[in-house]
Amino acid sequence: MAPLDPERDRAILDATMQLLSEVGYDRMTVDQIAKRARASKATIYRRWAGKPELVVDVICRRFDTDAPPGEDTGSLRGDLASIFRGLCEAVERKHTLVIGLSSTLVSNQELARTLRAHMPTKNLGDVRALLERAVKRGELAGPVDPGRLFGLAEALVWHRMIFAGPPFEAAFVEESVDGVLMPVIRAWAG
Repeated sequence: MAPLDPERDRAILDATMQLLSEVGYDRMTVDQIAKRARASKATIYRRWAGKPELVVDVICRRFDTDAPPGEDTGSLRGDLASIFRGLCEAVERKHTLVIGLSSTLVSNQELARTLRAHMPTKNLGDVRALLERAVKRGELAGPVDPGRLFGLAEALVWHRMIFAGPPFEAAFVEESVDGVLMPVIRAWAG
């Protein structure tokens, strides 16, 4: 990628994000992005190979891909609820863009491949730490894969987002933690 003035870069990424939210990936064009960002198409193409790379850059730069930070509450359940609430908040912030892209990711294999190739690896340090604390406290019989746990938590949140929508009230967090995550974690550890 060619270097670009940080302000110009930000204007192009902002325009892309706005258009994705407004019209979706399929109806968005590089011409529209250039016009909204007050940039030339040549400027955009010097930095990004095309629309898929630009959209992937928006997703990878603008949205946290890491597990949200949690707090040490002194219990597995409390720690898990803390991280799950953070995940709900993160998904709520980015839902418009991701919902708009979800059907495109199924139908546009070029975009899906580009996203998979450039998506940063999640930092699951806080999830790993809460699981290790739970083992040390005797709340879990053995280790649990933090990636597997976070993937399940993400699935619960995205399912809720797609089929019921926000907001994520306290009852949803409690039901998910107590009714799904805690029993599954104990089964995986035991």
